[in-house]
Amino acid sequence: MSPAAEGPLLLGVRHHGPGSARAVRAALDAAQPRAVLIEGPPEGDALLPLAAEPGMRPPVALLAHVADDPGRAAFWPLAGFSPEWVAIRWAQARDVPVRFIDLPAAQTLAVRDPAAWSGQEPDVGGDIERTGDVRLDPLGALAGAAGYDEPERWWEDVVEHRDGGSGGDPLAAFEALAEAMGVLREAYGDGGHPRDLVREAHMRQRMRAARREFGDDYAVVCGAWHVPALATRTTATADKALLTGLPKVKVETTWVPWTHRRLARAGGYGAGITSPGWYAHLFAARDRPVERWLTKVAGLLREEDFQVSSAHVIEAVRLAVTLAAVRGRPLPGLAETLEAVRAVMCDGSDVPLALVEDRLVVGDVLGEVPDAAPVVPLQRDLTRSMRSLRLKAEAQQRELELDLRKDTDAAKSLLLHRLRLLGIDWGVPVASRSSTGTFRETWRLCWEPELSVRVAEAGIWGTTVLGAATAKAEADAAGAGELGEVTALAERCLLAGLSQALPAVLRALADRAALATDVAGLAKALPALARSLRYGDVRGTDAAALGTVAAGLAERICVALPPACGAGLDADGAAEMRAHVDGVHGAVALLADAEEAGGLRERWSAVLRGLAGREGAPGLIRGRAARLLLDDGRLAAGETARLMGLALSPASAPADAAGWIEGFAGGSAGGGTLLVHDDRLLGLIDAWLVSVPEGAFIDVLPLLRRTFGAYEPGVKRTLGELVRRGPGGRAGAAAPGGAPAGFAPEPDPVRADAAAALVRLLLSAPAADTAPEPTPEPVGASASGGEVRCGWGRVGNEWEGTGT
Repeated sequence: MSPAAEGPLLLGVRHHGPGSARAVRAALDAAQPRAVLIEGPPEGDALLPLAAEPGMRPPVALLAHVADDPGRAAFWPLAGFSPEWVAIRWAQARDVPVRFIDLPAAQTLAVRDPAAWSGQEPDVGGDIERTGDVRLDPLGALAGAAGYDEPERWWEDVVEHRDGGSGGDPLAAFEALAEAMGVLREAYGDGGHPRDLVREAHMRQRMRAARREFGDDYAVVCGAWHVPALATRTTATADKALLTGLPKVKVETTWVPWTHRRLARAGGYGAGITSPGWYAHLFAARDRPVERWLTKVAGLLREEDFQVSSAHVIEAVRLAVTLAAVRGRPLPGLAETLEAVRAVMCDGSDVPLALVEDRLVVGDVLGEVPDAAPVVPLQRDLTRSMRSLRLKAEAQQRELELDLRKDTDAAKSLLLHRLRLLGIDWGVPVASRSSTGTFRETWRLCWEPELSVRVAEAGIWGTTVLGAATAKAEADAAGAGELGEVTALAERCLLAGLSQALPAVLRALADRAALATDVAGLAKALPALARSLRYGDVRGTDAAALGTVAAGLAERICVALPPACGAGLDADGAAEMRAHVDGVHGAVALLADAEEAGGLRERWSAVLRGLAGREGAPGLIRGRAARLLLDDGRLAAGETARLMGLALSPASAPADAAGWIEGFAGGSAGGGTLLVHDDRLLGLIDAWLVSVPEGAFIDVLPLLRRTFGAYEPGVKRTLGELVRRGPGGRAGAAAPGGAPAGFAPEPDPVRADAAAALVRLLLSAPAADTAPEPTPEPVGASASGGEVRCGWGRVGNEWEGTGT
């Protein structure tokens, strides 16, 4: 019987179902319709010819967004195994007209309130659980009726494991599915989503137009849920009434790359599937899909250094087939193959199995769109920049190491920073695992389809990445409400090389700095300015104007900080102020070499001296100030011991004394190492700790545990040994024979020679016979008379080793 004899050919499918895709191709080959209508926005009709271009490679998506509000957008994704994509390519290969018939995107994006689709929520029965805008899952309902607990498994058994129409009636599956959906529509109406009624009314209107042009000799490819509604005889007047009064907006459409990961339901896509990579394999594998799949798995595991052989593949195939037979399934599905992989190739471990699920079951395939696709000017400039810099958009995360001394790497850094300022987070800065120098940057790149919307949104700022970033920075500076926002923006402008935006940012910075009175806000803003000066120097950017602003900010902090550290601070306030002191201290070290900041280090040191001896200031801040002065060599060891003795005297409250210890010895700045090598300081803390009353000790114990618990295990072990020996067993104590505790009376010449050779190798020292004159305080000696000397010198903010 000809499909045209009874009306148009209605092919109900599951979106992104490879079994449906094969069945659609077989049905179209059998029916040979004169036109093909597809569920999708009609605005995409003008873009359909691009699907036949050589540069088009699915997965891709139709993107529609409001012309003057790109953030209001919608996607219609299509994969290579999507029935709609197969129908499009089938029609184009035969010069058959193909059109989209769903509700226009201009109306879909115009309606923001879901209640606008219907005056009242229909009564759809008590079997549907309403949670917001969630509707009935037709496949889940059919799977449950068939006794399956998983819709995916039911779909695989009844559709994916069929022959795709190579034998028998190619329309039989569509007829059975349409009948099942008809029963569901009778029971549940619109399934809890009234917008479907409006969409289906528009589809029927487009079908009437196709009937006038082609008669009934056309095919409709749509979600199986809509088939009963499209087959229902309704009047044009009734459908027009549903469509009357819907608002419209002006929209722009284009093709954008999509990814398999975004096709997955876990990615938030409502019509998503759980295993796009597996479905792509089923669609591409013409024969022996399980064997080919497990061979892919073995290849992936070998690349990750797992021991997998051909014998593993053979055994995994046997196990998957056996599991399918035991469960009464026609062929092994994804569940059986994964269980076989876990048991045979992964030794029962879920760790390598998770890698298989991520890389192959879901996958990171990224589609491609031809250059002829319409895009906003900003996207075109971005594409041109990416090509010139050899940056490729990839769906899988990868790290990019940049050396800013190289022109190409510096240009890549500027592009990525400019995109981040525009809200296009293609790259995210991460800590480098190979270097911490300022000439190095590490980025984690991952292209997400949603970034196409971000590019369209950013298009309002300019037609090029540089122009748009500059305009956005100027607008952000004008609208910033706090000083910290402007300082952070200045730093980002320098990182992005936006020299044209800096004047506007600096004006806003100077205006807000002049009005700021909160010392905490000033202290929070200064480190960003100091970093900006450093980055400006590294990148060759003229940041001299920032030096003047930063120096003025630092002067105001030096005046306002001491009064802010008075006795009125509680524990939380003192902790916050300590963080500000640390930040300002680091910023002063960066600013000290600037001409505008001459003498700033001395003024800051005077502030720290005042804080270290300030009565009434929290112990946490006094201890931290003393430690910073000691590290800078501006506080003698004897004076340090005197301040500690005062802070830990019996007259001091235990909580305040514990705070002083935390400020002085806490954190990761080497406080434990300092106590290991300074017996006097450790003795003062030890004596104070023993003298703390029992009740007070319980109160300060959490603070002390936080302080000493942060030390390295070796440091804690050494401190424990020193404390165990007691005052008489520390550095100056002698063991039998006159040697220090832990040392033999006489050095072992053989072992000393071996140690000396190793030290020379590590320090690139000359041989013993060419060694220069010995220093007054050698730290070791070899049996041959050569001396080993080593030391550390501070260069700027870095420590460099020296030795001979």
